[in-house]
Amino acid sequence: MFKALLQAFMNLFRPVHTVKYPLEEDIVLPKEYRGLIEFGAEECIYCDQCEKACPPKAIVFSQNEDGSKEYNYNSYLCIYCGECVRACPKPGKALWQSEKKQPCAIKTDDVNNGWFVWQREAAESRVRYAEMKKSAKAQKAEEKKDDEKNG
Repeated sequence: MFKALLQAFMNLFRPVHTVKYPLEEDIVLPKEYRGLIEFGAEECIYCDQCEKACPPKAIVFSQNEDGSKEYNYNSYLCIYCGECVRACPKPGKALWQSEKKQPCAIKTDDVNNGWFVWQREAAESRVRYAEMKKSAKAQKAEEKKDDEKNG
């Protein structure tokens, strides 16, 4: 016990090894730093390669009824591995990793923001779009048959 007290007392006079948080300047991030995934909608070709490459499924594309796709990203689910950026045909333009950091979640709702419900809805939107496209194709084929019979 005496040894432990002596060690604690000696630590009072050693230099501090911790960071002076509020007084310290911003930390310089290394070149290879993996931060938040950024998305450039104007450059994206919506090929879904990033969605397929993402291990935790933090990227999801939903399908709109007009055929367009919508990009959705869950930064709390992301593990910042960069696989999505490597899979992107336009890395650095459509998808890139920034130096930004994810802000801390204060409430559970910040993290559990209904993402898994959103993933299910995105999958359902793709199924609905495929069915709509299939029925439109069948209707077109039926109209073509009718035109051939009448014409």
